[in-house]
Amino acid sequence: MTTLSDTTSWLPLDGLAPGFDQNKAPVVGDLDGRTFDLGGRRVRFAGGEVEWDGGTHPCETFLVDDGLYYSQFHTGAREAFSLFLDLRSDSSLLVTTTINGSGTPRVTQEFTASGGPAPSRSLIGRRAMWVYSADHAYEHIYLSPHWYTWQCLAGPEKGLADTDENTTYELRPGIYVFAWREKVIPCAAVTVADHRDVTRLRSHGALFGLDETGTTPTHFTFGAHGRLLSVQPALGGVVGKQESA
Repeated sequence: MTTLSDTTSWLPLDGLAPGFDQNKAPVVGDLDGRTFDLGGRRVRFAGGEVEWDGGTHPCETFLVDDGLYYSQFHTGAREAFSLFLDLRSDSSLLVTTTINGSGTPRVTQEFTASGGPAPSRSLIGRRAMWVYSADHAYEHIYLSPHWYTWQCLAGPEKGLADTDENTTYELRPGIYVFAWREKVIPCAAVTVADHRDVTRLRSHGALFGLDETGTTPTHFTFGAHGRLLSVQPALGGVVGKQESA
């Protein structure tokens, strides 16, 4: 039994993986045969793989919106890559997630944008529920440009909660890349979340970090359906102007 206040008993990342991907969207091959230049780094898609930095790696690509794609891959080293390509605006966002030897958080992220994607405050003040499977559900409360709070409503982490670092980018109006770095479990996540219909939120994402031994990388993709639970009104300009639902 998990002792909620004893973080040493929290579930490791590989313990969360079984069944967490139930609501994952089907992968698509729309980008096969295409090559993209990301500011000097070239990526080529071919048959469920990606050619990247001189190597070929398995890759999963998801359709987020018309002409908007999310691709996830890792090199087998201690790096994972989340690539968002907007063919309509010819823009991109690359998130590099890295497992480090030490530090808090242990897993860090770097964001490289080209074209339209930009940091966003639009989620601040929102509270949402995300359902990853019939057994996994979480609540997110978006507090600031740097912090958010999560709590597990259902699943093996039920009752656990924490406040962790986050970064938000807007890809298109109402569609956001939301990434976070956990301080208890050595892992980080990248998601792309469609908030345009607040009663039917949809997200796609990946978790990357270390397994229970603390030595082996763990990497898996997932998806979630959700809904907006509430919005905290702006107070004296401290909370950024909220988009209309």
